[in-house]
Amino acid sequence: MYLRETRRTNRDGSVVAYLQLAHNERHPETGSPVAKVIHSFGRAELVDRDALARLVSSISRFLTPEQAMSAAAGADVEVLDSRHLGGAWTLDRIWERLGIGAAIRRVAAGRRLDGEAVERVVFALVAQRALEPGSKLAGTKWVAERVAIQGCAGFSEDAAYAAMDFLLEALPEIASEIFGSVAHLLNLDLDIIFVDTTSTYWEVDGADELADLQDPVDDDGVSRPLENAARAFGHSKDHRTDLPQVVIAMAVTRDGVPVRCWTFPGNTGDTSIIADREGRPGRLEPAPDGLGRRPRLRLRREQGVSDPRWRALHPRREAPQHQQ
Repeated sequence: MYLRETRRTNRDGSVVAYLQLAHNERHPETGSPVAKVIHSFGRAELVDRDALARLVSSISRFLTPEQAMSAAAGADVEVLDSRHLGGAWTLDRIWERLGIGAAIRRVAAGRRLDGEAVERVVFALVAQRALEPGSKLAGTKWVAERVAIQGCAGFSEDAAYAAMDFLLEALPEIASEIFGSVAHLLNLDLDIIFVDTTSTYWEVDGADELADLQDPVDDDGVSRPLENAARAFGHSKDHRTDLPQVVIAMAVTRDGVPVRCWTFPGNTGDTSIIADREGRPGRLEPAPDGLGRRPRLRLRREQGVSDPRWRALHPRREAPQHQQ
């Protein structure tokens, strides 16, 4: 089946063209192919081009992208590959605008690593978790077969684990650079920091045993951030006191921009969390969504110090006077 154009010459010498939808059939007697008109669209110059475009779009719904491109381009074009681009490209632009890629490249280069290669693998893993969540092994297949990421044609599972090891080791330095970049980009106001907590539980039989936990490490807030999220029974904001949980705390600016996120054992109270954070330098870390709608604890930056340190304010008596 095909679209053909026929021409007719009038007596005055003018030529009129017609568009027809036709297909070939063999003549029952001669056996020669003969065109059979299925539908006539009328004179070529009067045909509704939008209607033809809708017809092509309707037919393309039943073709693969490769078949549709080959049909549109003709037989001389061969489609070798087809990749998703939009989501990964958008994330890559945000990644660079926030200074994340530059920070990873600089820190990796300082450790005598290929900064460009490490940064691309880390970004690919982040993009995969955002667009098509899966394991690291699934991420290698996703990059190699399904998505187009600039500067990253593919990587091995070992490269993914090596990039994650580097990221965990260099996280404090990377986070510090990203915080400085984002604070400058967004002109963050750090005079008042709002802190709230939430909890999340696990469908397991019991809490974490002490033997399973690592030795505690002092958290100075910058060089050695402590993530001690032991699952324990405590006050559940999900009303599931029968299941072990961890407590998540997040600090945000006056405009709601995340500054830092902590995790604590499930039996940690809000008062002890805010007391433990007093005087600790602020830094940027990934923050989860879904925290409480209204902040209950606030921190004010102390004056006269070189680094941004905050002290706790009473949520009802002392904090309102700093909201001006």
